[in-house]
Amino acid sequence: MANRFLIVDGSNLLFQMFFGMPSRITNRRGRPIHGTLGFVGALLKMIRRTSPTHIVVLFDGEHENPRTELNADYKANRPNYSQAPEEDNPFSQLPDVHAALGFLGIKYAETTTCEADDWVAGYALTYQNEADIIISSFDSDFFQLITDSVSVLRYRGDDTVICTADYIKTKFGVTPSQYADFKSLVGDASDNIKGAEKIGPKTAANLLNRFGTLENILASADKIEKPSIKDSIIKNAERLRSNYEIIKLNNSAPLPFKLEQLACRPPDLTTTEVLRGIGLY
Repeated sequence: MANRFLIVDGSNLLFQMFFGMPSRITNRRGRPIHGTLGFVGALLKMIRRTSPTHIVVLFDGEHENPRTELNADYKANRPNYSQAPEEDNPFSQLPDVHAALGFLGIKYAETTTCEADDWVAGYALTYQNEADIIISSFDSDFFQLITDSVSVLRYRGDDTVICTADYIKTKFGVTPSQYADFKSLVGDASDNIKGAEKIGPKTAANLLNRFGTLENILASADKIEKPSIKDSIIKNAERLRSNYEIIKLNNSAPLPFKLEQLACRPPDLTTTEVLRGIGLY
């Protein structure tokens, strides 16, 4: 395909850089810039690596999460930064990140009613037949979106990994289309989603390879030979269906831009030039 579309999970990248960079990087006015510095540097390296024709950066807004209506515990383990001091608050550098994206001519948006995950999924599902799509994020939920034309980039400098269907099959023993079912069964500590007792990754993969989907597993629970596994599936059926509803991504959320609005010529700039351009240096 002629089009290559880079979708960046902006909140994920900002947190990665804010907490992964040395925290006392400040400019000459004493202003902390480590999160912005890391974000811009990583973004420019990803752009050079993937040579996209279209780019968008998507952020989670500060609003009620609609998925908590399905499970009040969803992401309840995440810190609340609203009262955190500036040096501990990644959102304190968000205006500078926005300014850098504006300087680079890269469009960005912040959610107001959904999660950034929903926008990422919407773009991948809507445009996967029009572009090769690279999703930049460490959120494993995006593994379910992987196809021949959709991959997931996990940025770690020289150790960056591009996750494809073969990667998912090798690592988890399931296909990308089964990943939401897999994660529903095993749970996800990072999102505070509890799976079914006695169901670890290997058991979940074996069940999915045998029955195909979570719903088929639930419908065929009486055919599971091991009593502890059968009992856990039956006992946790309601929770597993709720997990799936939370984890499964679709393209129901209205998107902030059309693909043609996101055309972008890869910038030939250094991180220093960008930060100088927005007045941080």
